[in-house]
Amino acid sequence: MIDDLDFISTCDVPGPTKENIRAIILYKSEVTSDETVVDIGCGTGGITCEFAQRAKKVISIDKNPEAINITKKNLNKFNLENNVDLICNDGINALKNIEDIDIGVVGGSGRELEKILELLDSKLKPNGRIIITAILVDTKVEAVNKLKDLGYNPKFVEVNISKGRILDRGIMMTSENPIAIITAKKRG
Repeated sequence: MIDDLDFISTCDVPGPTKENIRAIILYKSEVTSDETVVDIGCGTGGITCEFAQRAKKVISIDKNPEAINITKKNLNKFNLENNVDLICNDGINALKNIEDIDIGVVGGSGRELEKILELLDSKLKPNGRIIITAILVDTKVEAVNKLKDLGYNPKFVEVNISKGRILDRGIMMTSENPIAIITAKKRG
């Protein structure tokens, strides 16, 4: 796993997704070295970089040109650019031109989550997986409901990581943002 502090980041682009969260996403994804992963809303590229080390191909999408630029810098920093395609576009338009997806990760949907999930479902291979990270309660509910409508049996875990910082008189725990990780597997 790449340490959070090793990533290039900026105030204008969300991320990177915290290391502990990335670890859970990777575990839940069951990614193999012959699979294609699509990262929608890649931000600074934390999830992209982790999958680039493990998957055959990663396609990272973000409509923010600065996010694509930062992701590219992080991929170069960690020498992971060889199997990653970067697309500066919104998720819906980008997905229209992508086929045979093994894993779709949705970290940002630009208020188009339902349409993105419909497209992902139509492009996902049998036994393909969808992973959604959500901070807003509304997004969590929308994701679960849409996955159920599409015939999936979504799994849901809420994660809240706290890290300790040693002070003179003890250890202070600092909570990082709670996030839901919603996973679903397409029936084969």
